[in-house]
Amino acid sequence: MLRVDSNKPCKIVYSICKHDFLGYLIEPHVVQLNSDEGFSLTYQRLFSTTAEEFSSILDETDFRLIKLLEEIEQSHIIKRFHKKAIRPVEYFRTIFDEKIYEVIRPKIEKKLVEALRLIGGKDLFQMSKEGWPVERKLIIASEPASVLFHFRRSVTETRYFPTIKFQGQRIEFMFKDAQIICNHPAWLLLEDVLYYFEEDVEGKKLLPFLNKRYISIPKSSEKTYFEKFVAPLIEKHAVYAEGFEIRTEKFEAVPILKLLHSGTESPLLQLYFRYGDYVFPAGSDRRVTVRMEKKDNDYIFHRIKRSLSWEKNKINILQELGLKSSGSLFQNVFSPEAIYQDAEASSFSVMNWLNQHHDELGERGFSFEQTEGSKRYVIGRSKLDLEIRENNDWFDIHAVVHFGPYQIPFIDLKNHILNKIREFKLPSGEIAVIPEEWFAQYSNLLQFTESGKQLRLKKYHIGLVNDFSNSDLATVTMDRKLQKLADFEEIEEFDVPKAFNGILRPYQKAGYNWFHFLKKYNFGGCLADDMGLGKTVQTLALMQKIKEDKQEEGIHTTSLIIMPTSLVYNWLNEAKKFAPKLKIHVHTGSFRNKDVERFTAYDIVFTTYGICRVDIESLKTFYFNYIILDESQNIKNPSSKSFKAVKALKSKHKLILSGTPVENTVNDLWTQMSFINPGLLGSQSLFYSEFVIPIEKKKDEEKAARLQALIKPFVLRRTKSQVATELPPKTENLFYCQMSEEQKEYYEKIKSEYRNVLLLNLEDGSFKKSQIQVLQGLTKLRQIANHPQMIDDGYEGDSGKFENVIHTLENVLSRGHKVLVFSQFVKHLDIYRQYFNSTNVPYSYLDGATSKRGEVVRKFQSDKDIKLFLISIKAGGVGLNLTEADYVFILDPWWNPAVEQQAIDRTHRIGQNKNVFIYKFITKDTVEEKILALQNRKRKVAESLITTEESFVKSLTAKDIEEILS
Repeated sequence: MLRVDSNKPCKIVYSICKHDFLGYLIEPHVVQLNSDEGFSLTYQRLFSTTAEEFSSILDETDFRLIKLLEEIEQSHIIKRFHKKAIRPVEYFRTIFDEKIYEVIRPKIEKKLVEALRLIGGKDLFQMSKEGWPVERKLIIASEPASVLFHFRRSVTETRYFPTIKFQGQRIEFMFKDAQIICNHPAWLLLEDVLYYFEEDVEGKKLLPFLNKRYISIPKSSEKTYFEKFVAPLIEKHAVYAEGFEIRTEKFEAVPILKLLHSGTESPLLQLYFRYGDYVFPAGSDRRVTVRMEKKDNDYIFHRIKRSLSWEKNKINILQELGLKSSGSLFQNVFSPEAIYQDAEASSFSVMNWLNQHHDELGERGFSFEQTEGSKRYVIGRSKLDLEIRENNDWFDIHAVVHFGPYQIPFIDLKNHILNKIREFKLPSGEIAVIPEEWFAQYSNLLQFTESGKQLRLKKYHIGLVNDFSNSDLATVTMDRKLQKLADFEEIEEFDVPKAFNGILRPYQKAGYNWFHFLKKYNFGGCLADDMGLGKTVQTLALMQKIKEDKQEEGIHTTSLIIMPTSLVYNWLNEAKKFAPKLKIHVHTGSFRNKDVERFTAYDIVFTTYGICRVDIESLKTFYFNYIILDESQNIKNPSSKSFKAVKALKSKHKLILSGTPVENTVNDLWTQMSFINPGLLGSQSLFYSEFVIPIEKKKDEEKAARLQALIKPFVLRRTKSQVATELPPKTENLFYCQMSEEQKEYYEKIKSEYRNVLLLNLEDGSFKKSQIQVLQGLTKLRQIANHPQMIDDGYEGDSGKFENVIHTLENVLSRGHKVLVFSQFVKHLDIYRQYFNSTNVPYSYLDGATSKRGEVVRKFQSDKDIKLFLISIKAGGVGLNLTEADYVFILDPWWNPAVEQQAIDRTHRIGQNKNVFIYKFITKDTVEEKILALQNRKRKVAESLITTEESFVKSLTAKDIEEILS
């Protein structure tokens, strides 16, 4: 049962007591109050477990103090330092000794000091010997006291004693029954006042003088005593001396970085601070350092004051620049942070860092030293001066390297850089460490230079030159003509050809100008604009301009454009539309004339990659003005026959066109670039090891940047988003597809059957009655034009349109666009669904049978992984808002242009902030092409009257039917 009644007046007090073994402690007690509010003899020790009972008289600080002081109570201490259960009396009698005391007491004092700071204005007492906690009221001094240590040196001895001052008054503490309550830092109990001190004085420095006036040091021990005791004391505390001199000295300090290197271990950096003739390692927290000097019989203590905040500032500078304490026993040893992030970091990291930051550190006041030894490194920034002069087909490069104060020809470093040898021995015998970034920056330059006594680059390596001029590693000077060439963003304007029908958008005009820039400097180029931005139009404008320029000179040239079979008709249609004056020969088909001399009668020859492979022996004998590859990713495989064939062709100029020059791997670039500019990317094996593996396997951004610099002048790429302001809100493109051989055969067979029946009906006048049959026949032919599988499940051949749509779709999807794909035939969409299911391409789908339309639309609009939406026109023509899509593929032409327009308006509507591209796929030489022509002829009628397929058929005359089926 508790002795103090918590329902009656009581008070918490804190009591200083002396434990027989553990020394001074503080205990919290609750004491019952008498009727006169005085302390009674009823009290009890408070613990966390009993404190709640008295919560009405305790505040938050009391609860903290009770828990804190519990940790230095004897039972708690024994439990912590002695694992087995034992009674305190037994423990102190049999186990506890001086060694244990020395371990335990500092931990107790740490808690005591914390408690004394918290007690503040609370009631503090001294406990009586009998254990009454409120024997004598104590107060804690309101501010720290100061100690001055006195030394009086005479001929025979040195006397040493301290004096204490509190609030400017000297306090007599000797022979006053004063007690040292806590040693580190000192707390002194004197006449009911607890004093604490400035500068963390240790209690044991005061202890001898509680009952002694001074300590005497005989002459014989003087030197040792001064070194071991007086000098450290002067460092930490105020000292008054008679008989020897204390000089306080101030210096302008200098931070010194010392390079430590031995034969085996990685170099390290050591930071020192030099104050006058005195040198101190960084990282120590001693504000004052004392060095003792003995002159004859006199002692001088040099008291050097250090500015720790200034020193910390210097350490911060090093840390900001990427240095970190090496974690060794010495706080003043540093190495670059990269070493800690990468266990395999080069042993040259320290030299890299030191040379890189040398100039800046020098400006910030740092000095440099290195350990003496057989190896001496050059410390200082390394830089390269490049002077580039233009010759006919190459650049001569004159380069000088600066290592600190030394200069050497750059060509001397070629072997080191190509073989990644970091240390270069200078004529002086010193070692220069080649900066790490030079290996990435200049290995290309040295790999692509021709061997010899001087550095020489082919002219189409202008990208490397341009890269250097933007680099802070080198100072590049080049002549004015070359400067203009390097600065190829500012390309001069060229007039559009007179006979070009159409207006080039500003970005298309820039592409056209760029073609002329390439022609002027005899470079090959790759126009890699996004799909739908008009690569064909820009090329045709160039071809027409060349024709006009050559006519003025009285010369005729022939160019060759190679493309996938499916694009031949698109090129022909675009040429008729934009450059009708160009004489074009289509070199395709089984019965083509293989006499290449016939080409001289034409401005351009169109052919396919397949024909080029077959006819290469004759084609390679003709010297073309331009060879242009459309969809040039067709030659991405260096071992393919297509690549070998086009490489064998001869021409003055070369261009390639591709929305996706890199389809699967960086390796795709090598064949295409080596076609337009042979040697630009070095050998195939060099390109693979230097670029493909680092970029793809190691995600090396430096290498990617190097490659970008090499190809940048010869690749022009504009994405839809980059030229958005120049595009109309929607752009329509017709895509003509050629039927596969099996598809063509199937189509002709069905067409003949219907044609014969319908022609008979036309002859006997029963045509008007057979309109349903006409509609059936036309629908069947339209389905075959899409894919014969739509009417024949057993059909195993290809479909030209299907191949074309898939190729174009993959092109658009690979660049992250969202696409709506419309067909009026659900069966047609099913063929695409099967394909995308087999290739694991996610898509949304909507036809008349789809329930929860809103959910399907929401998912397509919000899910970033779904980029494809297959929609039946009948189900998706109205009531949908699909503004996330910016491409619309119309797989088959509708009889009614208004229905087509409704489909387009699913994405091209309010809320759409992207430019919309519409692709209509038409199968060449089929009913689709004829319907398109009829649509255009009857557009006015269609727009005002035609709303259904039946009404469209009713509007057809017998002549129209004959034309469709011809």
